[in-house]
Amino acid sequence: MPTYKAPVDDTLFLLNDVLHFERYGNLRGFGDATPDVLAQILGEAGKICEEVLQPLNRVGDEQGCVRRDDGSVATPKGFKQAYDAFVDGGWGGLSVPPEYDGQGLPYTLAVVMNEYASSANMAFAMYPGLTQGALAALLRHGSEEQKRLFVPPMAAGRWTGTMNLTEPQCGTDLGLLTTRATPLEDGSYAITGTKIFISAGEHDLSENIIHLVLARIDGAPAGVKGISLFIAPKINVAADGSLTDRNKIRCGSIEHKMGIHGNATCVMNYEGAKGFLVGEPNRGLNAMFVMMNEARLGVAVQGLAQSEVAYQNALAYAKERLQGRAPSGAKNANGPADPIIVHPDVRRNLMEIKAFNEAARGLALSAALDSDIAHRSEDAKARQAAEDRLGLLTPVLKGVLTDLGFESAVKAQQIYGGHGYIEETGVEQFVRDARIAMIYEGANGIQALDLVGRKLPKDNGRAAVAFFAEVNEFIARESANDEMKAFVEPLKTALGDLQKATIWLMQNALGKPDNGAGASYDYMHLFGRVALGYIWARIARAALEKKREAQGDGAWFDAKLTTGKFYMEKLLPETSFRLARITAGADTMMSLPVESF
Repeated sequence: MPTYKAPVDDTLFLLNDVLHFERYGNLRGFGDATPDVLAQILGEAGKICEEVLQPLNRVGDEQGCVRRDDGSVATPKGFKQAYDAFVDGGWGGLSVPPEYDGQGLPYTLAVVMNEYASSANMAFAMYPGLTQGALAALLRHGSEEQKRLFVPPMAAGRWTGTMNLTEPQCGTDLGLLTTRATPLEDGSYAITGTKIFISAGEHDLSENIIHLVLARIDGAPAGVKGISLFIAPKINVAADGSLTDRNKIRCGSIEHKMGIHGNATCVMNYEGAKGFLVGEPNRGLNAMFVMMNEARLGVAVQGLAQSEVAYQNALAYAKERLQGRAPSGAKNANGPADPIIVHPDVRRNLMEIKAFNEAARGLALSAALDSDIAHRSEDAKARQAAEDRLGLLTPVLKGVLTDLGFESAVKAQQIYGGHGYIEETGVEQFVRDARIAMIYEGANGIQALDLVGRKLPKDNGRAAVAFFAEVNEFIARESANDEMKAFVEPLKTALGDLQKATIWLMQNALGKPDNGAGASYDYMHLFGRVALGYIWARIARAALEKKREAQGDGAWFDAKLTTGKFYMEKLLPETSFRLARITAGADTMMSLPVESF
């Protein structure tokens, strides 16, 4: 049976020694997050994920969710009790402002909790995870009355939230949506239409479910310019916050999926449901993008999370499974064979996953910290820089971390051999669960197009120029440090590849859009490799400093440095072949006639 141990020590090292969390004590909520408090919070987060959520992961996969005849949904056995424990611990309201009954702690800590919970039980973690996105949209775009009415019970976990975008004929192209919102005399709207693929759309965990729904007000313009955002509660809410009658929202069916069986993915039918406009009419996408950007970082973390739990179990198996002898001679001379971890190919798979996990965690936490700065800093310049960096890196995080997270789960399965293909060991569930993260919240090809088509040229390339300058400044500072050469020199080469690719796009994509679109996926991964390499260089610098100060376990820091060197030697050079693919252009790709496929 699979196991899971939350990587608390690694997270604390990243927050305290790499990202220097204490430097942000002037930001709202950060003053309470001292190193001791951080350690305590992360320790308790790890404990509930390891002891309560992880044992239910296989249960959820095997049992799934069941739709009853009345349209209600039963979650797997034990999920309700686990959710109650999650709520009792206050985990859903970690970063919600205190004025709305949250704890007001940094959003970064909510991201940490999302990683641990998603590793332990990704299907379960999606229930409170969707609520976090809904809360972000309401806090940014809801009226004060809406925030006072809906946010406190959602922060407390008594109510959960969803996002309702997709329709049978409308996925990425939201301009095609047909769900209608008809104005009523009391100022509310009657919402009519069908939404599909709605995660956590119906369940038995909370008292109420607050759906955020995209719809078109009668008479609104066609396309994306006519889309508005609405609150539609499962159970209607009186002005004093009490629950009244059931709204005209019904779960029509539950999707039968490849993975995340413990999460109810619903077809939701709106049959004149009462809804309330959020923000301005026909400006719904602006509000929904707040939720989608938060969700995209959350999904990026899911990719890391499945990679982490798959790695932990593959590592344990590799240490125990006896097969053959090491090429350099027997390592387990008194046994019938050596453990497979002595074989270079098994080592390669393990090292590739480990090197990805540790950098991906650092990159995700760095992005979460940018979100905190963007929303909490009083320094306009710092806010702008953080918003720029977060906007640029969000599609990279979502696309690259979920792609590589899935690859990691497959590598872990490969280490198990035939035992990885059967259900008994549980590793095949990690593969199935990880696969969805590459698809939802904007398929990864769309993330690549967003990066190249929108984020890269935005504000005349201001965010990209700033990122390149930041990495170059780091390289310049550390280039004289002999201990850092193994990190700085490969990073400099990789950054050069990224800059060359960027210049090529500037010169070749405007006049020929297929060049930009055709290169976008390779560019996203090239960018991701550089971003992960930059984080590894920062991790290495921190590890060397801790070793010099003789703080902590020297062997632990040596392992960091060795893993980082592996990334620089074996994984970062991928930037050169990505550059070659980008600069080959799109002519061959686009020249084959459709009938020749």
